[in-house]
Amino acid sequence: MKILVVGGGGREHAIAKALSRNDQCRIFAVMSKKNPGIAVLSEKILMASETDIRKITSFCIENAIEYAFIGPEAPLEAGVVDVLIKSGIKCVGPVKDAAKIETDKTFCRNLMNKYAIPGLPEYHVFHNGKDAKDFLSTSEEEYAIKPAGLTGGKGVRIMGEHLDHKQACEYVLTIPGSLVIEERMQGEEFTLQAFTDGITLVPMPLVQDHKRAYEGDTGPNTGGMGSYSLPDHRLPFVTDEDYNKALDIMQQTVSALAAEGTPYTGVLYGQFMNTADGPMVIEFNARFGDPEAMNVLTILRTDLSDIVRAITSGTLADVQISFENKATVCKYLVPEGYPDHPVTNQNIFLPSEDSPAIIYYASVIREDDHLITQNSRTMAFVGLGKDLKTAEEIAEESASSVKGPVRHRKDIGTEILLSKRIKNMKDIR
Repeated sequence: MKILVVGGGGREHAIAKALSRNDQCRIFAVMSKKNPGIAVLSEKILMASETDIRKITSFCIENAIEYAFIGPEAPLEAGVVDVLIKSGIKCVGPVKDAAKIETDKTFCRNLMNKYAIPGLPEYHVFHNGKDAKDFLSTSEEEYAIKPAGLTGGKGVRIMGEHLDHKQACEYVLTIPGSLVIEERMQGEEFTLQAFTDGITLVPMPLVQDHKRAYEGDTGPNTGGMGSYSLPDHRLPFVTDEDYNKALDIMQQTVSALAAEGTPYTGVLYGQFMNTADGPMVIEFNARFGDPEAMNVLTILRTDLSDIVRAITSGTLADVQISFENKATVCKYLVPEGYPDHPVTNQNIFLPSEDSPAIIYYASVIREDDHLITQNSRTMAFVGLGKDLKTAEEIAEESASSVKGPVRHRKDIGTEILLSKRIKNMKDIR
């Protein structure tokens, strides 16, 4: 199998690493910056923008690529899948119109409303900041404010957390284009990711991500500072009923997209808020989460190349997909000053490449014997263990060993933080 991995981040390194477990899988890559982890695994690399459809298509044709696995959202929004499919290349990733489930928040909410899909919060769509400000001026409620388009996980602002009422009125004026204002939901977030061929939906272990920049869930939102999963593939503040409701919401969404004439194939990511009334949809993503991909792909038992074939041939129901019963903890190193003012082009050093944790490279390049930070999350360390405590200790030991102007959240995956999550959910219910 010749397969192209599109993207150069930690998520894409995890995808490439999972594919590389099958030595019959020949990996090719396209990325805008050379990820040292993906480079080692790849037979050939195209250094180009991940949205340069012409170059990507030509590269695939020249190298007789059979499959493409699209990592990030930007090429999905640009329509790379549509063009590759027309060129005879099978893709793990939705076509442009189906990817709107992530790339256009107004589309997502309106689709859920049209098909009466559960988990839809109260929402209001505005096409300019002035109208949004006028709406906020008439209400004393607290809301979540979301630009309609892609923001890299950093555009959402929550009143009462990030903004007061006056700041919210100012913020909406800075958002170009459409935006969505939604009810502020109270509860615990969790991520449910699933493989789908457009009909069959196969769920992966539940993961909890940590968006806030600093320990104790403080500071601005980021692309994700780290995440964890548990050996039973569930989370203690998500009941069986909650889980089944979330999975049903995902299945109904896939069915709705098919009914709209835009069948969805690839990985569907559901970000849920578990509330007193059960799971509500924060958002859908049209690809693996980053860092959540690193948790689930690290413990994937099934050959990922078999899953790729099944997704792209509509035979996912015929594949038995399983994951190891281990806990995972992922801790992301980020440059000092991240996310607002990251310190870039700084040398960092790993005392030993023989880390007890699994390393996934992200926004970092290699020169000689050292690594150089770029402007986003640098690299992730994933610890595996029979329980959360073991996995967290492995991830923490490795992340703390790196020398240079980087930092990470030490509290991710700790029993103390998990206990807070459990108590919060009990209090809400």
